[in-house]
Amino acid sequence: MNRTANAALAAMTVSFGLNFSMGVFFAPTASAYGINAAVLSVAAALSTALTGLVQVRIGGLLDRIGARAVLAVGLILSSGSYLVLSVVQSTWEFVVAYMVLGGLGFAASSSLTITTLISRSYGSQTGPALARASIGINLGQVLAPWAATAMFEPAGVRATYAILGAAGLVVTAVLWFVLPSDRVEVATQARGESLAGRMRVLVSFGLHAATMYVVVLMLPKHALESGWSVIDAGRLVAVVAIAAGITSALVARLLRRHRPELLLRILYGVRAAALLLAVAVPGPWVLVAVAVLFGAASFPMIPLTMAVLSRGLDPKRIGRTLAPAWVTHQLAAAAGLGLAAAIHALTDSYRGYFLLGLVFSLAAALLLTPSRTTVHA
Repeated sequence: MNRTANAALAAMTVSFGLNFSMGVFFAPTASAYGINAAVLSVAAALSTALTGLVQVRIGGLLDRIGARAVLAVGLILSSGSYLVLSVVQSTWEFVVAYMVLGGLGFAASSSLTITTLISRSYGSQTGPALARASIGINLGQVLAPWAATAMFEPAGVRATYAILGAAGLVVTAVLWFVLPSDRVEVATQARGESLAGRMRVLVSFGLHAATMYVVVLMLPKHALESGWSVIDAGRLVAVVAIAAGITSALVARLLRRHRPELLLRILYGVRAAALLLAVAVPGPWVLVAVAVLFGAASFPMIPLTMAVLSRGLDPKRIGRTLAPAWVTHQLAAAAGLGLAAAIHALTDSYRGYFLLGLVFSLAAALLLTPSRTTVHA
């Protein structure tokens, strides 16, 4: 990997590590801060929705000022949200900091920005390079949850927020000097492209998000309700990440010989098997198998889908062109989190939503089957 992919990997480690580690904070935060667990679920949904709503603006900024600047600001906001969360005193302060700082930070430092950065450097080889860089997603999910669970008892929840936020700022400062420039000259009167011919892929991407965020953020809470300890439940997120990292490395090689659509259909099948286990097999320890299979089949779908959607797009306008995909992704994720919270309130379990996720996964696989409307380039 060259400098661009290395820098992108490190940036994704911070961005996704901080974003998805919030799941392991939910139970300890509810206890230490006196915040109702349902409020945390709503805050997660609102933060995810905000991330989606601003994607069009982020896409425009990516094309005007470049991915390097947008990424740096996003990482500062995400890291800063953890520092603020370490000192808030009331529920509304926590929700606002999590929703606004965390939501905006993740919007500016997640996959749309990284895809733009990689696409401008790699051109037709975006797919394999993005798959390699996306290993940072999984690395962040391994390091941040393990660090958090290791610090909860000796340092406390507030100190853990502060330490992770400070670490994020340090990495961001280093990345500012390492990230390559991606300056482009954008013709302001040029007619923009659209994703109108790729609607089946967009819908499948939304179904993916509506399932992935719920399982990753709520799996630790589900494990606690199944009798796990806080530390062991939090480390399920790391299990998800390790499995995803292995698959992402494998996907980067497979993309040299196979189309991403084929790999996506296979992964959706594996995900369906994971959710079937979560729904149908009793006992707490089945969650380990669920975490392994779901992790292996979920996060690698992001670079694969971006490889399909970005194929043939003009790098000068790729930020704005891909923005609707991330609006779809994040709003679907927010809707999924909200619906999962409602199902949990009614049934006192997430199994009902896991069943719905199984249906979503099968539907997404069907949408990606070859047809006359599927984009081929």
